[in-house]
Formats: sequence, structure tokens, C-alpha cells
Amino acid sequence: PELLDADLRRLHQRLRTPGDPLHRSATLPVNLPGLVLRHRVADGEHYVYVEDRGLNRLAGFTVFNRVIELNRRADRVLRSPHTRIAPEYRRHGIASAVYGWALEQGMCLISGPRQSPAAYALWHKLAQHHPLRYVHLQDKRLTHLGPHVASEVLEDFHTRMVLWGVGWDEGRLQAAGCYS
Repeated sequence: PELLDADLRRLHQRLRTPGDPLHRSATLPVNLPGLVLRHRVADGEHYVYVEDRGLNRLAGFTVFNRVIELNRRADRVLRSPHTRIAPEYRRHGIASAVYGWALEQGMCLISGPRQSPAAYALWHKLAQHHPLRYVHLQDKRLTHLGPHVASEVLEDFHTRMVLWGVGWDEGRLQAAGCYS
């Protein structure tokens, strides 16, 4: 918690410092009462900062990372989200709102090799509105496994989940070179 708090304080200071790239971050039209979401893109990665203006602090942030294990064509389409939220802001719908915003913008999300139970639940909650598929990622190639997998496949280190952003479907992902 202390490291997270220090990171949040440092990032919030940068958001408030004229001339810093974070200071110019665009505000997102996401409705989270009392919170303002700010977005920037750097080197193909998307950053969303969640600011509590009332308490003048950063509540958390999400980075939509590029995935070095992907081939170039899939790298253009898929991003892996990583979120850090201050303990007092957890379970307030922040990650749901941020991931939902990304999916509505047409961003496709791929999970990491391991997820917490809370992250796994979040992805399945988002799957109520966005298609979720399982894939096998190895040797920079994604193999589509379908909407359901056996528990032993799910536990394999190379099995990931993919949430399709608005406008994406299996055919478009195949045509974009994401799946082998």
C-alpha cells in the first residue's frame, strides 16, 4: 500500500504540473460521481488516470499495455490492462468503467497469464456486454479456443481471455492477423 500511495502521489503531482505530458491529458466522458478520468497515449499504450478532485488526489490508474508476446499484427489490435486502485476506492466500479470505456472505443483487451479472482470476475461481468473468448498464446501466435474451455485449459499458463471491443468479431480479428 505504501508503494501504491507513493506512485499515486507522484502521478497526481505530474497531472497538476504545467508542461508535464500528463498535465495535457484529455478528460474522458465517463460518469463516476466525484471522479474525473484523464487519458493519454504514449508509445501505443493507453493510460487512464482516475482523479478525485474533491480530495485533490489520484484514486488509481490503468495502463493498457502492448503485449511483447504478440506478433506485430495482433499488437496493433490487443492491449493488456493493468489497474492499480487505492484501497479506499476499490469496489467502486472504477475498473469496470475504465475497461468499459476502452471496449466502447473499439479496443480489444487480452488478459495476462494470471488473474486475481476479482479480475477474473470483472472480465466475466464485462462479457455480459462484450464477447469474451479464450485464446492460446505461444510463440507470438494466438490460437482461438472459443467461448468456453475446460478448467485444465484455463489453468494453462498460455491460456488468455480476450474481450472484443465494439466493432470487432472473429472474422475481423482473423482478417487483422490476430489469430492463426
